[in-house]
Amino acid sequence: MKKLIKNGTIVTATDSFTAEILIEEGKISQIGTNLPAQGAEIIDANGCLVFPGGIDPHTHLDMPFGGTVTKDDFETGTIAAAFGGTTTVIDFCLTNKGEPLKNSIQTWHAKSKEKAVIDYGFHLMIAEMNENVLNELPYVINEEGITSFKVFMAYKNVFQADDETLFRTLISAKEHGALVMVHAENGDVIDYLTKKAVAEGNTAPIYHALTRPPELEGEATGRAAKLTGLANSQIYVVHVSCAEAVEKITEARSKGFDVWGETCPQYLVLDKSYLEKPNFEGAKYVWSPPLREKWNQEVLWNALKSGHLQTLGSDQCSFDFNGQKDLGRDDFTKIPNGGPIIEDRISILFSEGVRKGRISLNQFVELTSTRAAKLFGLFPRKGTIAVGSDADIVIFDPQAERVISAETHHMAVDYNAFEGMKVTGEPVSVLSRGEFVIRDKQFVGKPGAGQYLKRVKYSGNTPLNQNETLSI
Repeated sequence: MKKLIKNGTIVTATDSFTAEILIEEGKISQIGTNLPAQGAEIIDANGCLVFPGGIDPHTHLDMPFGGTVTKDDFETGTIAAAFGGTTTVIDFCLTNKGEPLKNSIQTWHAKSKEKAVIDYGFHLMIAEMNENVLNELPYVINEEGITSFKVFMAYKNVFQADDETLFRTLISAKEHGALVMVHAENGDVIDYLTKKAVAEGNTAPIYHALTRPPELEGEATGRAAKLTGLANSQIYVVHVSCAEAVEKITEARSKGFDVWGETCPQYLVLDKSYLEKPNFEGAKYVWSPPLREKWNQEVLWNALKSGHLQTLGSDQCSFDFNGQKDLGRDDFTKIPNGGPIIEDRISILFSEGVRKGRISLNQFVELTSTRAAKLFGLFPRKGTIAVGSDADIVIFDPQAERVISAETHHMAVDYNAFEGMKVTGEPVSVLSRGEFVIRDKQFVGKPGAGQYLKRVKYSGNTPLNQNETLSI
């Protein structure tokens, strides 16, 4: 059925204007005034903002880690994402050394099939680089449409790859048209500091942060950036948390290196003191990189405003406090790393960013949707409101007030990292390819309705403009 959205203020990464949107067969067919309403369902967006559905470029759903599995799978995780205004997630597909990449991809397809309520894609972890991996890359990119690879510089003896693997991945990515993503922390030094802390009897959650100092994130970020420049390749630094990493990204970009940076809402509004909460409550805030000293928050906000950081991911990786996080009650190294973030990503950026004048409304759309669509081969199908684009649309009340709480969130996890935080701005209705997933703050979607997205190759530093459209 055709739909006509009226009376809302349309916001893209470059423009804000009042117009109507006609949706036909899951796509935006017309944008204008006095559009034909015959046979269309009328959606009144009076008093609301209308912007493209969020793209979360960093999620871990149904992921094994530390002897357990993330609490939110592709069903509960994507339902929570939709409530938060996200209509596309790109999840990390983990691989095993010595096994074909294809096996891991099939495993992730099995995890997501018939569960996701919104569209989704995969990034692929590269743990080793050899002839077998090299021979599989054309299939991964051209047949599976996976055009981004993840290399861990941390988690020694678990995920960590060496510098040769990173460098060879960068060279291969340049050849094949893929974007390399890095978790930038110096895993070797972290491993030493961690073992030293445990040996000295320092096992409380705060030592997770103290053994992963910001200098090690800055060092790894700078090293990855230099290797990228040497390979004349492209890199995307995930979950930037501190001034040291921002400095290295800014420096690399000033030299013309193709380097991009992502931060997450937890680093914008929470700080290291949360890991010191009594009664083991600090374990709720154990993730990597760890939370930093509070002053880093303003550095990150300024980097978003200035364009030195370009996207906002969630790094959704949820574990229950009771039964999962408490696996490390006597040893912080056994606390599963990660937090429940996916549902509140967009509201926090709007409330703390737009409402407080730190970023513009158009930057908000760029950070939550458009730039990720461009970097990860989804634009202009996703990430904008334009004729021919998928009708992934959020109708957002900028005046709505709510208090974030585990009692009202839609994630499967038993706590919320932002418990008690007041935010202004909330999605009212969310459409995925023209169909309601959230309607008047109620879930009306269907598990399995989400489609797997084959993405196009990385196209470089694409400028933001609204002149690119799809034919319908």
